[in-house]
Amino acid sequence: MRVGVIGAGSWGTTLADLLARKGHRVVMWAREAEVIASIRKNQVNEMFLPGSPLDSSLVATGDLGEAVNAAELLVFASPSHVMRRVARDVAGVLGAADPTIVSVAKGLEPDSLDLLTDVLDEAFPNCPVSALSGPSFAQEVYQRQPTAVVAASRELKAAETTQQAFSNPSFRVYTSSDVVGVQLGGALKNVIAIAAGILEGMGMGHNPRAALITRGLAEMSRLGEAMGAEVMTFAGLAGMGDLLLTATGALSRNRSLGMEIGKGRSLAEILAERRTVAEGVTTAQTAVELGKRTGVELPIATEVARVLFEGKAPKQAMQDLMERELKAEQWR
Repeated sequence: MRVGVIGAGSWGTTLADLLARKGHRVVMWAREAEVIASIRKNQVNEMFLPGSPLDSSLVATGDLGEAVNAAELLVFASPSHVMRRVARDVAGVLGAADPTIVSVAKGLEPDSLDLLTDVLDEAFPNCPVSALSGPSFAQEVYQRQPTAVVAASRELKAAETTQQAFSNPSFRVYTSSDVVGVQLGGALKNVIAIAAGILEGMGMGHNPRAALITRGLAEMSRLGEAMGAEVMTFAGLAGMGDLLLTATGALSRNRSLGMEIGKGRSLAEILAERRTVAEGVTTAQTAVELGKRTGVELPIATEVARVLFEGKAPKQAMQDLMERELKAEQWR
């Protein structure tokens, strides 16, 4: 297939390399001139995936038209807060083509609270759209460590096209019709991962982390059900699988950000040092707004947002969660 990858962060670059090694003709668009120059000169993205040689056939460009020209598959790896703008730019140069569109970002649009597939549906009304999500650190996928993810779409053909395009012996793709659940799982787990990192940064042990992850999953499931998702999706790869990885894995950007917060550093200070995006920061606020819109209580996301944006002390946030009104976990 002719594939255009839009966005050359660590995840976009990793997936572009995976697709190129499968034999697809891949052109990756990057905003950063340094990334393009690094790949063209040394076939390595030193800014976002350093020390990781890319397939020799992979082409990097700063020209959107070149990236989308004759593409049968367009992979969007742009961060959630710029997805709409980038999608509009791509639509402007796409012409009459109707490739399958795949969102591989894990977030929600901050202002509209839209799922990213909804953003892409608006930009490409004649194209089938899918979302790829699940427990997948870029570095481990690049290293060809066994990984399983989910391709979700309202159209079976789009899900299966995505599945066939990406699947290889080390990267297994399942399909799902639950577009809402798969994307909410991928977005909301980042907020819980920040909370898990905060606990770890505070020196907390295994008991609080287990409680947090479990109740975090319940929170994710409640919101998902209210928005029309299948509850069982949150027990799968895009829910529990991705949550466990991101809340406990050493490569998690969201967990590491939370750890720094838990040690007493400010969000502004941490973000000033980072090139990469921790989607959970934006999603914390988005989740709170979604909770208000749907009438779903999201105590963990609410406390994370207060710590990040209102200066609330992590210790107080933890105490307030523990001292909430006592409730049943389940009662028939």
